[in-house]
Amino acid sequence: MAVGVLVDCFYYELGHSDFVHSFFSTISYHLEKDGWGTKYPLLMNELYNNKLSFNDVTVAKTNLIEIEQQLTKFPPEHIVWDIDDVSIKPPWGETISPKVTSLANYFATADGKTFFEVILTAMGVAEEDKCDMKLHKL
Repeated sequence: MAVGVLVDCFYYELGHSDFVHSFFSTISYHLEKDGWGTKYPLLMNELYNNKLSFNDVTVAKTNLIEIEQQLTKFPPEHIVWDIDDVSIKPPWGETISPKVTSLANYFATADGKTFFEVILTAMGVAEEDKCDMKLHKL
């Protein structure tokens, strides 16, 4: 099942729901030492579980850029597929593209854009159009 970011009538596809959950699991595991949503509640709680108000997009964008910078410090093998069971590995195992150099560029769409690029684009539209954002399953 595909998941993307919905902003008004604009849909920005990310990928399979397990892969999107892995993205957020990886962020929480490596960057939120006190648990899910403790450091980045706008992204991890609001966007992931419900919706991100357009009033909060500017702060969330700053958080997302910080997360991307931090994840460049982690090699791809530090992927967290599911924070509820960190022993689970991705279905493809360790067979990944040589273009993947860190956790910052591990998560990419079918057309090669990183999740960070896609979400930042959606955030720009949300700011401009004053619309809330939410993760949406197709």
